[in-house]
Amino acid sequence: MSPTGTLATHPSSASASLWRSEMALFASIITLIVFLCFGGNWLTAPIDNPVQSVILFGWLFTVVLWSAFSVVRHAEALAHLLGEPLGTLILTLSVIGIEVVMISSIMLAGDNNPSLARETMFGVLMIVMNLLVGLTLLIGGLRHHEQMFNLQGAGAYLAVILPLAALGLILPTFTTSTPDASVSTLLAWFLGIACILLYGIFLGIQTMRHRGWFLPPQVEGPAGTHDFEQEHPHMEIRSVKVHAFLLVATMIPIVLLAKFLAQFLDVGIEVAGFPAAAAGLVVALLVLTPEGLGAVRSAWNDHLMRSVNICLGSALATIGLTIPAVLAVAAISGRTLELGLHSVDMLLLVVTLAVSMITFGGGRTNILQGAVHLVLFMAYVVLIFDF
Repeated sequence: MSPTGTLATHPSSASASLWRSEMALFASIITLIVFLCFGGNWLTAPIDNPVQSVILFGWLFTVVLWSAFSVVRHAEALAHLLGEPLGTLILTLSVIGIEVVMISSIMLAGDNNPSLARETMFGVLMIVMNLLVGLTLLIGGLRHHEQMFNLQGAGAYLAVILPLAALGLILPTFTTSTPDASVSTLLAWFLGIACILLYGIFLGIQTMRHRGWFLPPQVEGPAGTHDFEQEHPHMEIRSVKVHAFLLVATMIPIVLLAKFLAQFLDVGIEVAGFPAAAAGLVVALLVLTPEGLGAVRSAWNDHLMRSVNICLGSALATIGLTIPAVLAVAAISGRTLELGLHSVDMLLLVVTLAVSMITFGGGRTNILQGAVHLVLFMAYVVLIFDF
């Protein structure tokens, strides 16, 4: 047996295994080279060649999504090797890193779209706190009737999500220092510092001072042993250094391909006549699909606390890290940034936060709570196209 717990293999077999498992990385590198060589010509007249543009967008979307799955796979391997909640934190930061890059790329790709970052963050919150939470509770409840989670951990997430959501996405709508839902320089500095400060304190609570809050209530020993082989029967575990290197290596092409994907998406939304919120929904779904499947899989295997860490951790990181990042991008690029939500979206956010407080206000969940969150997500989708 090897130190990582897998059977020792011949070097050639190991190389073949690595080639098969990292096909997404090689595909993304090849795609990046092709678009660096020819992408400029393809992007010059996307409206004149709509079929070609759809094919190229589908190609990019598939490769980026495939790479995102690979990033999540390496993050989950690190989660197994390092234990919880540090492993889930790595997963969350990896996914949010992709989200920040995608938003920044779309912000800088085309014409000034002041509401894009807001719509994407709002879309991520609706997907995470309604679609993913709803699916995990519904699927977990159907199989296990009731599921338990650590009340203190869920409460810690919500204690930071609520004020940051109110300050970042609701307050700018009512301030009078700017004529629209954008933020003044003073408020931008305050929001950036407040988000980073609170998120930093939360990380200290999560990883050191109150680490036990984010473990399953029945776990008393070392974390990270939650039937990993059952959830990932075909995953080959290597060393921490190998998975960390491959995670970073897989993210780099995603970062560079995000520019091309953003340009196709920006033009496509404009040509199709869809609202700006549709772009936010596409980016949010692209970023969150791999992580969301992991959360649902954990709930199916009765590891609800891991699902809670993934879902609420993504919601918190979206606000705590994306707001400072987009504020910095807007300041450097000189683009207008509107963070304040419209009244309808604001109402939906408030209802979502209120329902989340009820859902995670006890120690158990069931299918009714999952159904309520899914209805709220469907309302969000309907309202996007009800314009």
